[in-house]
Amino acid sequence: MREPSTRVRRNLGLGASVLLGATFLSQASTSATTAEQDEAPAAAYVGSVEVVRDVAATTRSAGEQTLRGKVFDDADRDGRSAGDRGVEGVSVSNGRDVVVTDADGDYELPVFEGMTAFVTQPSGWQVPVDADGVAQFSYHHLPAGSPELRFGGLEPTGPLPTAVNFPIAEGDDAAQDDATRCAVLADVQTYNGRELGFARDGLLEDLLQEKDVAECGALMLGDVAGDDLGLYPRIKEVLGASGLPLRFVPGNHDLDLDATDAAHSFDTFKRELGPTTYSYDVADVHYVVLNNVKYPCTPEDDTDGTRPHCADPVNAPSYSGTLGDDQVTWLENDLARVPKDKLVVLASHIPLVSFADQTSTKHQTAEVKKVYALLEGRPALSVSGHTHSTERMNTGDSYAGWKTAVGVDELPFPHVVAGAPSGDWYSGDLDVDGRPMALQRDGARPGYLVLDVEGSEYVDSFRAIGEPDDKQMAVSLNSPRWRDWYTTITEWAATREGWEQAPPLNVNDLGDPGLVTTADVAADTWLSANVWYGSTDTEVSVSIDGGQAQAATRTQQAAGEAAKTGAQYADPAAATRQLQVARFGFESTSGDEGSQGFELYAGSDYGPGPAQPGNNVADRATHIWQFRLPSDLSEGVHRADVTATDSFGREFTETYVFEVRAELPEQNFRSEVFETP
Repeated sequence: MREPSTRVRRNLGLGASVLLGATFLSQASTSATTAEQDEAPAAAYVGSVEVVRDVAATTRSAGEQTLRGKVFDDADRDGRSAGDRGVEGVSVSNGRDVVVTDADGDYELPVFEGMTAFVTQPSGWQVPVDADGVAQFSYHHLPAGSPELRFGGLEPTGPLPTAVNFPIAEGDDAAQDDATRCAVLADVQTYNGRELGFARDGLLEDLLQEKDVAECGALMLGDVAGDDLGLYPRIKEVLGASGLPLRFVPGNHDLDLDATDAAHSFDTFKRELGPTTYSYDVADVHYVVLNNVKYPCTPEDDTDGTRPHCADPVNAPSYSGTLGDDQVTWLENDLARVPKDKLVVLASHIPLVSFADQTSTKHQTAEVKKVYALLEGRPALSVSGHTHSTERMNTGDSYAGWKTAVGVDELPFPHVVAGAPSGDWYSGDLDVDGRPMALQRDGARPGYLVLDVEGSEYVDSFRAIGEPDDKQMAVSLNSPRWRDWYTTITEWAATREGWEQAPPLNVNDLGDPGLVTTADVAADTWLSANVWYGSTDTEVSVSIDGGQAQAATRTQQAAGEAAKTGAQYADPAAATRQLQVARFGFESTSGDEGSQGFELYAGSDYGPGPAQPGNNVADRATHIWQFRLPSDLSEGVHRADVTATDSFGREFTETYVFEVRAELPEQNFRSEVFETP
């Protein structure tokens, strides 16, 4: 585990301030008290957007089409604009138009139903956070509130306020330089209370040990919840215990699934977590959050026939990777005010394009080429989640599916799929700490990213939850015996009819995976290294028994080919675990149906029954390297030192010990030796 941080949990208060006439009132509670502020660390800037409703003034016309307000320097951090100076040159938006504050900090914005007004946090400044660390920088305008929704959506906001004033405060002097560190997390995706406990005991523990991330905080790349949006309050409290400012991207499991119109499908998300589209600056980085989850999508989203899943939004509602014209317009307007040499980090839930779903139109972004055009000539990085895999893709990388699905030949700038703290949806057997192993679809461990940026240059790192920072790969043997075992089980799993069936083989039939025969070695046995965050510029070398290091070969070259799949290209370290999950067999006589087998996703029962393969198997990845063992490798115990050198020259080495024998030794106790003659 990483060295513990000295950071402590902030004692935060919630301030949702409203001005009525000359009287300062609160919708929930007032801004943090002096005692609370004295008790909290200096970095804890607690407050909210100031919404002014002046009942003494003439009632505003119902047809008023302009929102007015101020961005102000909240020097005393009380959330009130009275007596505070305005801040000039700050971008304010309604999610379509972008304006800049004048010399007094004032702005005016066009108004439309359902818009969210927000301020773009300038570099060197901070927006306030609430009691759980959720950034506060927006105002939702929905006069009549949401239609009836299962999780409530937005309460009516009523007539347009007299003013919406956005407080910002200058950051601590020590943090105001060009270098910054951010945590970037994809799918936490807790479907139930038990899974939220898994996230608390794994992800949160690691975040508490991260250093130097307080200025930038954590950016959550969607699927914060797993359909049950009633868990949001507890999710926020758990994540907020990290002591970090939190910002959120909307995901397809953050939807109001009972919404019949895309205009309201994220109303509960907005109420609890904030806007679905916005931007903010930290140091020399411009972060852009996009909502590319449209639900329900409609036939209008399928004009070219590539998105048939959008055909029937009434009887078969579906989401799709779509931005829509308004968001593309906003992105153009937002970038127009960003210097050309400033790094743009584009955050979405669904990837612009991905390796895992490269042939899919639903799981990639329809307007990706328009986004590329807007970012042309700029330093840029795309970060996303959704696939429950890690993908670090470089400029120039290309896969066959992109061309047919979304018209992309090759990447114009790096794209990262950040992996998931939930891993393979909290599946798999429980580890020594009682948490699911949940190895991801591509065999990577559950984890998240840390982004270190200085100027327009960045260093991105993968953190495997519960592991030291230098744990970056898994090494295993891909032998003919293992491939036969894999093929037998996967072919059976493709046709199984229920959890009560026992698979034809289990790990006992496989035997010792670290032992191969001389015949296996002669017939193609590879040392496989799954370098979880490897990319096309990662180099992997293997030294056998202290000999000269030799280069391993990447299974995917990212040179326009399709995904290579199956036993030959799989990760045996992960796939062996994924194909034999004993957790199916959990049973009790307690009478609690929830204690039988285990639960995944939205209440789906898995088991009880014999040990089974899980849903996903690491049969492909962008980051697997193979090294063929010498065909004349002698019998005995051998040592392989596998070294991965990443884009930044950092080296990570794993030592793997294995055996070669003429024949497989007896695996069980030799009872016959002890039999009486």
